[in-house]
Amino acid sequence: MSSLYRASKALKLCRAAPTAFSSNYYTSRLSSTSYLDSILGWTQSAFFATHSSQNVKPSIELCQYSSDKIRNFSIIAHVDHGKSTLADRLLELTGTIRKGHGQPQYLDKLQVERERGITVKAQTATMFHKHNFLGTDTEFLLNLVDTPGHVDFSYEVSRSLAACQGALLVVDAAQGVQAQTVANFYLAFESNLTIIPVINKIDQPTADPDRIKAQLKSMFDLDPSEALLTSAKTGQGLVQVLPAVIERIPPPPGKSNSPLRMLLLDAYYDEYKGVICHVAVVDGALRKGEKISSAGTGQSYEVLDVGIMHPELTPTGVLLTGQVGYIVSGMRSTKEARVGDTLYHTRSTVDPLPGFKPAKHMVFSGVYPADGSDFEALNHAIERLTCNDASVSVTKESSSALGMGFRCGFLGLLHMDVFHQRLEQEYGAHVISTVPTVPYIFEYADGSKKHIHNPATLPSNPKQRVTACWEPTVLATIIIPSEYVGSVITLCSERRGEQLEYSFIDSQRAFMKYRLPLREIVVDFYNELKSITSGYASFDYEDAEHNVLACELVEKLKKFIDRQMFEITIQAAIGSKVIARETVSAMRKNVLAKCYGGDVTRKRKLLEKQKEGKKRMKRVGSVDIPQEAFHELLKVS
Repeated sequence: MSSLYRASKALKLCRAAPTAFSSNYYTSRLSSTSYLDSILGWTQSAFFATHSSQNVKPSIELCQYSSDKIRNFSIIAHVDHGKSTLADRLLELTGTIRKGHGQPQYLDKLQVERERGITVKAQTATMFHKHNFLGTDTEFLLNLVDTPGHVDFSYEVSRSLAACQGALLVVDAAQGVQAQTVANFYLAFESNLTIIPVINKIDQPTADPDRIKAQLKSMFDLDPSEALLTSAKTGQGLVQVLPAVIERIPPPPGKSNSPLRMLLLDAYYDEYKGVICHVAVVDGALRKGEKISSAGTGQSYEVLDVGIMHPELTPTGVLLTGQVGYIVSGMRSTKEARVGDTLYHTRSTVDPLPGFKPAKHMVFSGVYPADGSDFEALNHAIERLTCNDASVSVTKESSSALGMGFRCGFLGLLHMDVFHQRLEQEYGAHVISTVPTVPYIFEYADGSKKHIHNPATLPSNPKQRVTACWEPTVLATIIIPSEYVGSVITLCSERRGEQLEYSFIDSQRAFMKYRLPLREIVVDFYNELKSITSGYASFDYEDAEHNVLACELVEKLKKFIDRQMFEITIQAAIGSKVIARETVSAMRKNVLAKCYGGDVTRKRKLLEKQKEGKKRMKRVGSVDIPQEAFHELLKVS
């Protein structure tokens, strides 16, 4: 009997399990795990023995890719400049995915990403590409990271760039340099990455590559001759991208003979495998079965699976210096996987890697179930979603009108909108969200400070006197056509903006930088900016320092109110809660001037009499506030 015939008989036997295995004979035989394993192993060996090697994907041997044959690079750009489409073409060029098979924007996994046409989560893919390097045909391992373009997800971009040595800066050949192009360029520049400019969409009728080259030179001092002209849609010019990556971007600088150090880039929860961590091996090597420890938590784990994204999870059994991949280590929750943590071999001693700053939440909103009885269902949905989006902060709160709910912190308005959409689409939760608020810092007389995310939680203890209120601000970058400059300056002035920089990119576009209060832009600023510029404005912002708000107001008012014969108290209050105070001291007559001698009780009697007179004047006195005080208060910036 041939091996193929035996294999087919075994497969038929397995398919007939519901009926054939109902007898006591088969039940007793198959109760032995070793017997079932032997059938499956014999079936698989017979099956693969009878098939040609052309139909079986060869195993990936990472040991042949030393550090000098590895390139780690990212794709960064403004929204809708063609990052994901370019990533698709590169995956097709290297044979990682088949052309015409699978979905477009392959690395955009989420439904919300496909509906909105944006990238929310950074995704990694490993590619293999042969190139004639220094006169020798060499196969290189290329790790590609496709990053988000919207400002709300710049934290994803910064994490991705930490695993790279270079970046493709993609710019639309028609729209040119825009706000998030500037922001992402400086993220890459500060990380000391090699930047390769790519002018995309050159097939468009309105494309003007020469104008874009001039913008890259004036804005970033990039050599125009190094810019690659491509069209990810038609494939034009793409053959020059990967050679440029190999020749211009340096290999990872890690040491293969040093103890293991891995940077934890991201983590998400899989229902079957548990927590899957994306890591970059900085030094040393990792193999399946080894034990690793976390520098952040001190916990130890056994590596159950290790591999690369090619483009899906592909086990390799090993990760070497400079390589980017995934590990499964039996973590029970993504809370154990701290992004930016250093992982190393247990019982070894290493210096932790720099890591990342924690995500800073800019916008806070209440999330409540549409039906009050669905609180537990919403709680379960939020727990599952935050397993895959650790950048959201969640605390429970209650409202007299909406009942039990959650106070959630987000990186921005789009991040908040995407979170709500994923709750509804992926978990069927129907929610009511409150108006977004921004965090304030209140400073008290004893020197303590408290972060307030919800005005209702502001303490009203009269013994705790508020001495200062700090409001969050942002540094905003605005790029607009020159004809809209006046309208945008007026808008920013109305929103209490302070102009920091103003210049022209070229004869058609202006670059402006403002410091703006965060609360002035979180609701409708971007919509109004788009409206007054006919949709041509691009807007980006980054976190800045806090400014004292209430104390600044009362201090200004103090300067313009004349002193009276009695003490004047100036207070800034939210409802009945006083948040800042200044005192205009009273004018005083020296009633002791005539007391050149005598008993001290005589002086004390005159002072008490003066004190009583001040109290009577304060009860009946009036304060005149000059007109210029109101004008000055309106000039908050």
